[in-house]
Order: sequence, then structure tokens, then C-alpha cells
Amino acid sequence: MTRVWRRLWTSLDAVARLIGGLVTALLAMAVLVWIGVVVLLSCVGVGVVLVPSALSVLRAVANRERARLDVLGPGLVPHRVRAALRDVTVRRELAWLLLHATAGFAAGFIGLSLPAVMLQNATYPFWYHLLPPEDNSPSFFFWTITGPLTVGATGVLCGAFIVVLGPALARAQEWPGRHLLAPPAGTDLSLRVVELTATRAAALDAHAAELRRIERSLHDGTQNRLVAVTVLLGAVRRAVDRDPAAAHSALDRAQDAAEQALAELRAVVRGILPPVLADRGLAGALDGLASSCGVPCELVVDVPGRCAASVEATAYFVVAEALSNVTKHSGATKAVVEVTRQGSRLLLRICDDGRGGADESRGSGLAGIRRRVEAYDGRFTLDSPAGGPTTMRVELPCGS
Repeated sequence: MTRVWRRLWTSLDAVARLIGGLVTALLAMAVLVWIGVVVLLSCVGVGVVLVPSALSVLRAVANRERARLDVLGPGLVPHRVRAALRDVTVRRELAWLLLHATAGFAAGFIGLSLPAVMLQNATYPFWYHLLPPEDNSPSFFFWTITGPLTVGATGVLCGAFIVVLGPALARAQEWPGRHLLAPPAGTDLSLRVVELTATRAAALDAHAAELRRIERSLHDGTQNRLVAVTVLLGAVRRAVDRDPAAAHSALDRAQDAAEQALAELRAVVRGILPPVLADRGLAGALDGLASSCGVPCELVVDVPGRCAASVEATAYFVVAEALSNVTKHSGATKAVVEVTRQGSRLLLRICDDGRGGADESRGSGLAGIRRRVEAYDGRFTLDSPAGGPTTMRVELPCGS
């Protein structure tokens, strides 16, 4: 059963990818027509001045396809016409444009039309009698079909085609973009070095901030409590002979101060690495956070097995900080936390129906969440329009 659902989900994902490719294919067709116009105008000398702008539009559409395929994009198009036409990236984009505007459009059209035909024909036996007799024989592409069961069979055939060949069709549609729009060899590595350098600096900053937080908690809380215990014990020793009643009172205060110091020390320890993660796992730890949240919180966890301790700790702190923000700043009436594992990535999604408008620069802890996530080479995105809702997505590597 799990394999069947996975296959169906893969087919739905393929249809979504084909429809997304259809959108960029339509843009590619428009740009192809515009470039053709510029070429014709260049034959009489007028279109030469339009070449840089046409290539810039081409770069914008190609970058949209790169973003869809998660491919690194290049810089700006060279300003000079001759330099732009000699640019290898521009030439590869022109080749992609021709392929995607034709074959990519055809694949996207199939990906859009097949589900519609499947839904129409598969359900046709249930509603064909509602149509007038002269208009109740639908067409399957170029053939007119009679008989409700035959029409329903064509719908099932379309569904089978989507399930069996949909993912391959989506890969074929994406092939020109992945091969022609990919950066030159070495570009990915150099950008990766820059990204790792930045995340390493963020990790060091986050580590230093964490040490300052621990030092401040110990200095302002636990240390002051222990000093009070020491002072009270000194008072007890001086008063034990001459005023036993005062000594007992001082002992009570010393015991209270020691208990408070112990509680604060435990809080600091939990802030370093919550013991609940080791005792109950990530699902149990997050259940504790959801149950203690200030607003009703729905928790969905689908993480088979255990992740690395550092990954679970990062996920725990992200959810804890996010729910704290929901309680303090959002004005929400409910929140949803979803944690799933897909391959080697741990995905977190925290939503609330609050007022929105969350901003990392306002000191609400969002910047700290981003630093903590990026320090672990993860991804953090925040969608919080004014008026809500707010959706936070976090992606963490957790091994295979």
C-alpha cells in the first residue's frame, strides 16, 4: 500500500512539474517570437539596438526556469552586442529557448490535458445521461467515442499513462533546462565554497552567542542564588547559638535559594541540550512543546527512526522559538507544526493564523532561527504577509 501511495504521489508531482514547465514554455514562446522580430529588424539595422534588451529578457525567462529546477543562475548579460553573442551562456540559453518553446510546450500541454481528460472520461458513465442525446458522445483527442463504458475506459487509460509515463515525461521536459542552463563546471563548487564560508562564520557567531547566553544565565541567575545561599549559611552559623529561631529562618531561606539555583541550573542545562530528546525522542519532545504552547497547537510528526542528536536539537529549538513567537507576537488562535523526513532532509513547517507581518529585523528571534539553521547547512524561509497567515519552513540535512 505504501508503494502505491508513493507512486500516486510521484505521478501528481510529475503533473505539477509538467504544468510548471508549461508556464515557462509559454514565456519561452513569447521570447522566441520577440527574438525573431529583433532578428528580422536587425537585417535592416534597426533591431541591433534591441539585441541587448532581448537577451536580457531571455536571461530573465531562463532564470525563472533555473529557479523552477533549482539550478544556479549566472550574472547579467554583457552590455555589448558582440560580447553577448559570444557568451557561451547566452548561446546555451538560445538553444534551450528553441527546445523548451516547442518540445517543452508539447510536454506541458500533455501534462495539463491528460488529467482533465481522465477526470472527464472516467466520470462520464455517471453523468452522460444528463446531456442531450445529440451531444453526449465526447471526443478522445481526434476520435469520437460512443458508449459510456468505452469512454470511462479511455479515462482509466489516461490515468494509467500519467502513472506510468508521467515522471519520465516530466524528466524529458526538464532535460534541456538541467543540461543547457546549468552553470559551467566549477561554478557550483566556487559558489558552494562561498556559501560554506558564510555559514561557517554564522556557525561561529551562533556558537559565541550561545556561550554568552549560557554565561549570562549562570551569572545573573544561578550564581546570584548560590551567593545568597552562602550569605544565608554564614548568618545561620553566627546565629545558631545566640538566636536559634533566626537561624532556622535563615536556613529556610537558604534552602529556598538553593532550590531556585538548582531549578535555574536545570533550565540552563535544558537550554544546552534538552534531556527530553534523549528520553522521548524528537516526536515526544515536540509533543511537550505543543501541549505547553500558549495557543492550541496541532502537531504532525512523520519521522521514522532517529536523526542525529544535533539535528534533533536544532529542530527542537526552532520549533520552541517559533511557538514562543506565535504566543507572544502573532495574536493567533491556532498553530500547526508539521515535521517530516524526506530522504536525507528533515522538513519543518510551522503555521499560524495570526496577524502576520513577521520581520527578522525586529528582534523576535527569527534572525537567531535563521543563523542556527544556516549554521547547520539548512534552509530557512518565512512567508508572513500583513494580515497573515505566517508560514515558516525549515529544511535540515539529516543523513541518508
